[in-house]
Amino acid sequence: MQTARNSSVRSEPSDGGDGHLSTPQSLAHALTLRRSEYMGQRKLRVKIGSWNTAGCTGTDKDVGSWFFRDEGLTHPLDRLQVSPKPNEPKHAAAIDLYVLGLQEVVDLNTTKEYVSRVYTESNNQITKWRSAVEAAIPSGYEFVSAEQMVGLLTLVYASSDIVKHISNVSTQQIGTGLLGYFGNKGAVATRIVIGETTRMVFVNSHLASGAGPSYLDRRCWDVAQIASKMQFDPLVNNGVLDDAGDQFGDEDFTFWFGDLNFRLGSLPGDDIRRILTLHTRGEYDVGSNKPPEPLDGEPVIVMRDSESDGETTTTSSISFNTEQSLDSETSLPDPDDFPEDPSQDPASLQATLDSLLPHDQLRQVIASRKAFHDGWKEGPITFLPTYKYDVGSVALFDSSEKRRAPSWCDRILYRTREYKQAFEKKVVDEEAARKKDDEMKSRGMDADEDVLFSYDPEDDKEEQEPGTSTNRGYQYDEYDDDDDQPEPGSVATDRVNLELYTSYQRITSSDHKPLSSIFMLTCDCVAPEEKAKVHAEVARQLDRAENEGRPVITLVLEGDATQDANIVELGDLSFLATKSNSLTIANTGGVPASFSFMDRPSMDNSDSGLQSHDWLTTTFVKSDDSGEAVGPSVMLEPGETVTVVLDGQVSSMPFLRALNNGHASLEEVLVLRVDNGRDHFITVRGQWLPSCFGRSIDELIRVPEGGIRRFLQDKKIHGAIPYDSDVHCSAPRELFKLTELIQTLAERCAADASILEDMSLPSDAGWPFDAGTCALGSHEKQAVQSCVIAALDTDGAIAEVLPIELSSPHKLELVSSVLLLFLASLTDGLVTAQMCARLSTTIPPLATLPPSAWPDTKVQILDVLSAAPNHNIAFVFLTSTVARVARELTPPATTASRAEGQQRRLSFRKSGGGGGGETNGGGAAAKRRRRYAELLAPLTFRSGEPRDRVTRDRERATLELFLSLEPQD
Repeated sequence: MQTARNSSVRSEPSDGGDGHLSTPQSLAHALTLRRSEYMGQRKLRVKIGSWNTAGCTGTDKDVGSWFFRDEGLTHPLDRLQVSPKPNEPKHAAAIDLYVLGLQEVVDLNTTKEYVSRVYTESNNQITKWRSAVEAAIPSGYEFVSAEQMVGLLTLVYASSDIVKHISNVSTQQIGTGLLGYFGNKGAVATRIVIGETTRMVFVNSHLASGAGPSYLDRRCWDVAQIASKMQFDPLVNNGVLDDAGDQFGDEDFTFWFGDLNFRLGSLPGDDIRRILTLHTRGEYDVGSNKPPEPLDGEPVIVMRDSESDGETTTTSSISFNTEQSLDSETSLPDPDDFPEDPSQDPASLQATLDSLLPHDQLRQVIASRKAFHDGWKEGPITFLPTYKYDVGSVALFDSSEKRRAPSWCDRILYRTREYKQAFEKKVVDEEAARKKDDEMKSRGMDADEDVLFSYDPEDDKEEQEPGTSTNRGYQYDEYDDDDDQPEPGSVATDRVNLELYTSYQRITSSDHKPLSSIFMLTCDCVAPEEKAKVHAEVARQLDRAENEGRPVITLVLEGDATQDANIVELGDLSFLATKSNSLTIANTGGVPASFSFMDRPSMDNSDSGLQSHDWLTTTFVKSDDSGEAVGPSVMLEPGETVTVVLDGQVSSMPFLRALNNGHASLEEVLVLRVDNGRDHFITVRGQWLPSCFGRSIDELIRVPEGGIRRFLQDKKIHGAIPYDSDVHCSAPRELFKLTELIQTLAERCAADASILEDMSLPSDAGWPFDAGTCALGSHEKQAVQSCVIAALDTDGAIAEVLPIELSSPHKLELVSSVLLLFLASLTDGLVTAQMCARLSTTIPPLATLPPSAWPDTKVQILDVLSAAPNHNIAFVFLTSTVARVARELTPPATTASRAEGQQRRLSFRKSGGGGGGETNGGGAAAKRRRRYAELLAPLTFRSGEPRDRVTRDRERATLELFLSLEPQD
């Protein structure tokens, strides 16, 4: 949009008065305050058309001819239109905005029809009229808006140059018809904003019909209701939504058009028809059925067939001559015979129109300030009344039985913000003058002493010159273009120039004649290039102001200040191993800084419950030697520092498996949120070292000597180990190493306890597999566990990584805990879900079996497990080792009575005392085996979740059976 830069207006300050504008609203506010720096003006030509189609078919076919091509003008009936500029072809300039308002596009004659059709016609009518308009409109125009309420329809189109500058399009429907709110009468309003600042409102209305005084009052009521109820969507200004809606009256330009239904109320309809028919080259004989004689041998009126429905509508008493057209040159007077001002010729059509206009109800209600008085204007009426005509005729007024009086029902009014403000000022001045007069009268003064001459309308009305007051007692302030002319030397503020206001008599498909106006508007608009410069400058100013008053922190990577502190490397990380790094955070601003790490969103995997951020923890500690933790949120004064410790450890089984499979990585982005400051994003990364934990037995049997890390590196395997790799072991090598060491340590503990007087083993039946019996702290325990796991991953000697200062019982506890972790991490378990299902269906309840059936039952179980030989071997190896550990750790008394205990029936239920042999050594051994079975069964069997009590008892009993019948050495 080309604009003329307006540099005469000084800009206002842009700081908004608060000195701290950091929000989009404050940026928009500052930009708005400097609007004068990027505003300009441009000319905008708007054409508005209005037509009551009376629900007639075929009217959509005529809309293009009159609205876009100005066809249908009948000379000399339209010769009094506003003239174009000298030497400029009529309507030569392009139209920037087309606004078409239609009434009665739906024929609603009864309430029943209204109710049944109101919800079904809208879409059909919009589609129909849009198609008609878009087929006729010149190229280069784009659709802007369409809004329909029953019979009212408004269509807006803009040129391609203007449409890109249109925003904030909002429409509203206001019904004032049946019961005061139905849509058979009322208005549809459209609000648009051009150039980001100029607001335009187009009101297309159909007011109450009828000629009597009560109908006139109802029309005034309709106008007031439409104006009071009209409210548009809030404006979006520079990307910020206004708090309140856009009220009617706030706009820069308003156009109110449509079938306003104001009549020539005080004149008989027959008289109006007669005098107007004389000016249309004929005499309207209302008292005789004889065809009237032509005046001077010229044609009376032009008639034509209706193009809308193909039927001929020539059922009037008006004769016409088909040999000579009204538009022919011989039928028109010589233009030189007309005076320069047609209104000064008493015999002219304009003089006749001027004599009728004082009786126009619209002008009367404006003069009496009942409606349209607050700044509204209308162009000079130089055309015949637009209502009511016989369909299919030119200038043939209503010849039906009702013989409705011709009237200017269809009007186009306009108003600017300045017009409205001038009227409001006038009202204020009048009120001030009235108060002054009342004050003078209260003081006994009849007139201002400074006034030489006074004027009283009642006393001096007879002295008025002819023509200054209307006939029949109507007081009317006639339209006078000179009223709004600026004084000499003043700056003109009128931004509206009316170029055309006319009707189209030759459009005959409705009983109303369409009319149109062309306005040349002077609009304020934004110069995009200038606005971009101001926007950049305002943004820099706000940013500078914010930086001066906002907290600022600086991050320094511990040990190397030259490295990027936003990227922290933890190095190689293995299962259960802990790696740490730290950052120093300093307040380098001038105000206190409060900050904390934002909660990280859960990255849950629906299948495994994986949370990727479980591996990383953050802790704020004091920067002094104490290293005291200070909580999750920190406040630093300028110059103070704090240390954040970043600890990485993989301990979650699901996350472990995801890392091994290549479905996850050790990378996390931490957000350090500074209150009222800039967020800092810290990327923490680690390098995952593959582990034998978190894999299946089928993978582990394919790992050769040297460990899984070396194997995966040599084979360049990323993720799971392919099942087509060679098998190197009948069962996981890691299981062999763990169970072998556990058995050795158990024997060592038993030997130490028997030799050393000051050493005794824990008496708890679940030791060393029960975590609750471990005497080591959790941190010390995890540190040793990570070393054992690293030895398994690299095929190292486990005994060599155990701290030498640990006692044999502590070593046994640690290695046993690693065995439990290993069993829990197996993705398929020692006994798979499929094997568990077969065992539940083929093996009878073990609690009901006599001792003689135990060996056969054991064979049946192994037969089921033999379907997966590698799992079978691992299961037998585990149970044999655990059975030996139970025997080694059982007190001697229990060992002495072991043979006796085996002769009794095994009980797979909890003993209530008696019958179970729990009071002697055999009872202690049974209790230990039972406890071991309870601890190992959930890790050994993968029967699925959740496990019910029956399943848990069956798995425990199965494992207890193998622990009880271990082979003898």
